[in-house]
Amino acid sequence: MTTIPLPGSPVRGSRSGAPVMALLDLLGRRWAMGVLWTLCEGGPATFRVLQERCETISPAVLNSRLKELREAKLVERTAQGYAATKLGEQLYGHLEPLGAWAKIWGKSVKSSTTARKK
Repeated sequence: MTTIPLPGSPVRGSRSGAPVMALLDLLGRRWAMGVLWTLCEGGPATFRVLQERCETISPAVLNSRLKELREAKLVERTAQGYAATKLGEQLYGHLEPLGAWAKIWGKSVKSSTTARKK
């Protein structure tokens, strides 16, 4: 039984299951993007090391996200523990500029909120 949103099937936000919507549904799950991001930035990790790197993730959530990310072919088990696959690394390459942009956006939102408080 599949546990991940599949392109072509209804997913959160899309009845048609457009591939981008299926991906966003998967990455929108609690800690999914954080786990992938952590593996791409920090390299392969055992379950315990990955849990420490993610700081506040529970073992149950980490286990679920790893299962889903493995099923989605974004993460795999290696001799060193869990690691991003080539596909996962490619996705991270697309997400990294979004992360940089989010920092700019965050500063903008923060400065406009601070200005409104004055």
